[in-house]
Parts: sequence; C-alpha cells; structure tokens
Amino acid sequence: MELKPLNLPGQKERPFVLAGPCSVETEEQVMTTARSLADKGIKIFRGGVWKPRTKPGGFEGHGEKALVWMKQVKEETGMMIATEVATPEHVELALKYGMDILWVGARTTANSFAVEALAASLKGVDIPILVKNPVTPDLDLWINALECLNNVGVKRLGAIHRGFSCYEKSVYRNQPMWHVPIELHRCLPDLPICCDPSHIGGRRDLIATLCQQAMDFGMDGLIIESHCNPDEAWSDAKQQIIPEVLSEILSNITIRDKVVSTENIMALRKQIDKIDNHLLELLAKRMEVCREIGQYKKDHSMAIVQTSRYNEILEKRGEQGAQMEVSAECIQKIFEQIHQESVRQQFEIMK
Repeated sequence: MELKPLNLPGQKERPFVLAGPCSVETEEQVMTTARSLADKGIKIFRGGVWKPRTKPGGFEGHGEKALVWMKQVKEETGMMIATEVATPEHVELALKYGMDILWVGARTTANSFAVEALAASLKGVDIPILVKNPVTPDLDLWINALECLNNVGVKRLGAIHRGFSCYEKSVYRNQPMWHVPIELHRCLPDLPICCDPSHIGGRRDLIATLCQQAMDFGMDGLIIESHCNPDEAWSDAKQQIIPEVLSEILSNITIRDKVVSTENIMALRKQIDKIDNHLLELLAKRMEVCREIGQYKKDHSMAIVQTSRYNEILEKRGEQGAQMEVSAECIQKIFEQIHQESVRQQFEIMK
C-alpha cells in the first residue's frame, strides 16, 4: 500500500486531536463549541453532519445546512474541519463546502459495496481520509476498505479504532479489543491509527483512561466528542465532554516513546525469545501426545471430542493460571486455541 503523510496539526508531537460534537445541531452550538476548543489549542474540529442511527426516530443530522456552519467554523477560527461521509453524495457536498478531512464510519466500512462507491467518488481527491474499524472485529474487512481507497489513488489514509460491538453487557459501549488495531499496525506499519475513546467508552468518565491506554499502545491520534452542553446533546449525550474537560485530559496524558533501544529492554526481550522457544518446543511435544491419543481413539472407535475432559482442562488450567498471576480468562483463551489445534490434528488421523 502506497501512503503519504496525513500532515495534520500535532501529528509530529503525537497525538493529533480531532474534537467536536457528535452531531452538528445548531449554529450557536457549533460556534460556541468551536470557539472554546480553538481557545484550548485544538486545531481540528469534527462534527457529524449526517448521522446514521441504530434505531428509527433519532436525529439524523441537518445535511447541507450543517455544512454551512462547519465552513463558518473554518473561516472564523482557522481550524481544519472534518466529518463522516457514507455516500458519494455526501462526498460531493463535503468537498463543496471545503471539508479538510473525511472519515468513513464503522457501518460503512462493513459494507464492501458502500466502500467501493465511496472510493469511486474519492478518486483524485488529495485530503486525509480516515477509516473506522467495522462494527465486528474483522481485520480483513478493515484492511479491505483501506486498500479499496488506496487503489483509486487515496494516499493520505489513516485508521480510527472505535471498538467493536459485543452482545454481552460490558462497562464499555464497544469492546476495545486492542489486539486488533495492534495487528493492523503490524500489517500496515506506516498507517497512522487514532483512537475514538468516546465510542469505545460510551461514558465520559472512561475517556481519560482510554486516551492514556491508546497512547500507551502507540496510537498516533485521538478523535473525541466534545460539546458545549453535553447533557442537552441531541445524540450520544453520555459520551461527550465539555472543552474544558477535554483540555484537562489532554494535558494529563503521558506520551511514551514508540521506539526503545536501551540495552536493558533488549536483554529482557532476549529472555522472552528463549522462553517463547521453550514454549513452542513444549507445545510440539503436547501435539505429539495428542496425535497418539488420536490414534488410540481411532483404533477404539472413540469420538474425537471428549467434553468432560475438555471442561476439566479449562477449569483446572484456569485455576492454575490465577495462582500464577495470569488471569483465568487469558488461560482459557489459550487452551481453547490449543484444543482446537489438537482436535484438528486428531481429525486428520481419523481421516
């Protein structure tokens, strides 16, 4: 993938910040919020002009009328302006009113037909385009959207990590699943990634912690919802913060170096390599025993999966892990993967 720098204010220092209301509601709301954010040093104003709603009846945005107010923000404060686009018509109007940055929402990223239509409308456009992760943790789908845009000549690309929907109840609105953006960075190391703590948390009291976690994971920027009167917001009121709180959060973030070259950590990493090699050797020995069990099951017409034994392993290993300061949940996930590979190998023997 051929990429060019986003060239956003604050990108060199890390993090670059996009801030503004979830929805562009009124001219007064937009200008009051924008002036306050500009006074706090924010250089990029974000605002939702078109709002896809999960349930019917919610505020869906003012469309072109809101773009007039966004343009006014740019002219009065000098801030760059950014909004979400979901259709070629959105792109056309956003560019008409001088939008500096566009982002693709999670629902759109999950729809390959919609991404292709957007890509066709963005051919030859040289402004930063940020792509949110799809609603579900599908890394290939995320990369596909980025590649689709890149293939039509969009080089100033970035990604937005906004978390993933989950059926189970959680403290978060969307599960962070930090390993997914980490893997995206491994696959596309030159791609800037910013974090959306507002949509991950869904609550304003979680935003500061999530911002720090994003920086600890080496992310490049933050996109945060900020409103002059969050409690009266027309959408996502619980996750928006006033500009003063945003400024406080940003001033308290600790930025850690991405590159570490000290001898101490290199020595520790060598220890990790040795331990990993030992783990792999042990895993290979375990699979060898599993294959022997598979042969025994075949010879004695036994089913591959013995549920009671599997449950016993998960329970006992989880307890052992907790005693060794490794969470039972982590141990369970590891042994679920080991069990899947054991079953696969025994199935090959059965065939």
